[in-house]
Amino acid sequence: MKPSTELFKLIKSLTKSEKRFFKLSSSLQSGEKNYLKLFDYIDSSNEYDEALLKEEFKDETFIKHLPSEKNHLYKLILKSLRSYHSEQNLNSILKQEIKNIEILYSKALYKECEKFVVRAKQLAAKYEKFYYWYELINWEKKLLDSAYESGEFDADLDKLVEEEEYVIARLRNLAEYTMIYSKINLIFRSGGFTRNEKEKKKVEEIADYHLIKGKNTALSTKAASICYYIKGLCAATSRNYEDSLTFFHKTKDILDKNPDIKADVGQRYLNTMIHLLRCYIDTGSYDEAARLIKEIRGLEGKKGFNSLDISVRIFANSYNQELTLLHKHGDFDASVKLIPSIEEKQAFFDEKISKEMELLLTYNKAYSYFGVGDFKTALQYLNIVLNDNEQNLRQDVYSFSRLFNLILHYELENFDFLEYVVKSTNRYFAKQERDYLIEHTCLKYIKKLAKAANALDKIDLFEKMKQEVSELLKDHNERVVLEYFDVEAWIDSKLNKISFENAVKELSATRVALS
Repeated sequence: MKPSTELFKLIKSLTKSEKRFFKLSSSLQSGEKNYLKLFDYIDSSNEYDEALLKEEFKDETFIKHLPSEKNHLYKLILKSLRSYHSEQNLNSILKQEIKNIEILYSKALYKECEKFVVRAKQLAAKYEKFYYWYELINWEKKLLDSAYESGEFDADLDKLVEEEEYVIARLRNLAEYTMIYSKINLIFRSGGFTRNEKEKKKVEEIADYHLIKGKNTALSTKAASICYYIKGLCAATSRNYEDSLTFFHKTKDILDKNPDIKADVGQRYLNTMIHLLRCYIDTGSYDEAARLIKEIRGLEGKKGFNSLDISVRIFANSYNQELTLLHKHGDFDASVKLIPSIEEKQAFFDEKISKEMELLLTYNKAYSYFGVGDFKTALQYLNIVLNDNEQNLRQDVYSFSRLFNLILHYELENFDFLEYVVKSTNRYFAKQERDYLIEHTCLKYIKKLAKAANALDKIDLFEKMKQEVSELLKDHNERVVLEYFDVEAWIDSKLNKISFENAVKELSATRVALS
């Protein structure tokens, strides 16, 4: 059985401050601390090799029961992290306050207990932590019972019941919005865009839900921000970027006006910024997009944005969109020059980058190298995408990668192999629930181009292909292909005998002028 690397990953995720706190808290304990020897060794290792670890400590007694020693160290680190973050994380603070209330109540220190309840309720109300608020009301009712037993009847029970109803209504309201968000997020994460009438109908049902289309249906700031976020996602899945831009701006404005809530939902605020960035790029607002990339990166380290998880998301999302922005400009040279620094950061964050972001970054690297004419390197990156085995995620990327793959093999003049690739791609498209005609049109012409006898025949095929593709691209739904591969620019590059990069630049200028 392969040795577990969980402890190694946990230790490597620790910041300098967290390591220092763990060492200091450990120093307060008496007795021999074999776990510190283990900690220091793993901390100094670049990768986990259990055989080398055992060799290093072969003369130590604890190595005979290494699994239990590793488990003990893992639990100690988690305990240390709980203590370290107890005063930094709002949920931890409220949990700690409720624990204090429980202890004081069990000791019949009701007056002191009441002070903690009042203080914790103020905090829960300020940050709209309705679950904790509801639990604190229950403690307040317990204290009320104790007061009645002592002959004190000053407290207003009706007021407390009214407050409880207020909190329950908001808790239910927020939970319902969270449920709706999960539904639209599933569509977005699995396919990127609505790919067929079935998915379009699902999005329409979500957009038409009474809590989404109705006015003043959100009962809290958090609920209002989720409501507009859902509206933005619904518009984005249909590539309605004007409406999407409006709704995500409203989400951002709500959170900017409520900095305490913003700090508590840092991930949603960051996602909102990323969606705004996509909207700017896809509507040709390139200067706004460049400004927003800087603003997103400027979030790192600020209150609510100072966790490793957020740092990883800021890196992966901002660099992915920066590559996309450069591609839209036709500045493929700049995107290729950016790749080494991206890969350096990827190596630093290792497995902490999500599968989706790895997928998108890899695809964009392939597209970058294609743009500068380095087809072999582009194919190497694209094969990583095509060979990935988790194709339930972002099926849009996998599907358009198939089309990109055909074009790459055509450019590499792998005409014999291309015949096989065309057949397998055709089988793949046939199995997909997709309504895009552009894929089948491109597939048809690439198959013919691979068999074309001479240059004149190829020019004739490219002219016919341009005519059909141009007609299809008048349909808003068919233009989705341009989000992944600028097939229109590729055809122009062949007909006008210019580089793909220059063809993208010429079309980009035209599209921005028309938008």
